[in-house]
Amino acid sequence: MSLDVDALLTPPSPVAARALEVLRTWSSPPLVHHCLRSWAWAVLLAPTIDLEPDPELLFVAAMLHDLGVTPAFDAHQVPFEDASGAVGAVFAMGAGWDQARARRVGEVIERHMWTSVDPAVDPEGHLLEVATSLDVSGSGFSRWRAADLRAVTAALPRDGFSASFGGLVHQQAGRKPGSAAARLDSSGNVAAGGARWDAFLAS
Repeated sequence: MSLDVDALLTPPSPVAARALEVLRTWSSPPLVHHCLRSWAWAVLLAPTIDLEPDPELLFVAAMLHDLGVTPAFDAHQVPFEDASGAVGAVFAMGAGWDQARARRVGEVIERHMWTSVDPAVDPEGHLLEVATSLDVSGSGFSRWRAADLRAVTAALPRDGFSASFGGLVHQQAGRKPGSAAARLDSSGNVAAGGARWDAFLAS
């Protein structure tokens, strides 16, 4: 059965739609596509590992998880995922979420840079961590249907994402040498992930 990409990428609530508007306002097109692809990978993976995430929470986290690398929200004293999490929590409170739910979106965003997140403790955090690892590092292709990967990427082209994101991560690493961004930068996985995606899409 072919994938309905338009339905997959439709925000699951009015608040989620506003998060997408925030993303599009403050992020470059490659970063917008990355965030939307990350949502798609998370949603497609969830039923294959028996997870039922909160769609609105997951969508908002996916849309806002990298705002901390953008010029408007780059915080020089904290890791970018913490800055992104703070933006996510502020957005959620402004949207009328209670304090606990707003904090949850911040947690999910912060944890996407962990090396792993326990799905039993944080299903949304686990899904976003695994989804962003696929999109950035090309990790775990076999967990998704190849046809779905191609369909989503055709709708949301990578368009130089690896090079542009790699540059942003490198800047973060230079200013925050003890951060997860520095770990990612030193691993070479952003460039390697771009090469893995190029090879997959060309096959």
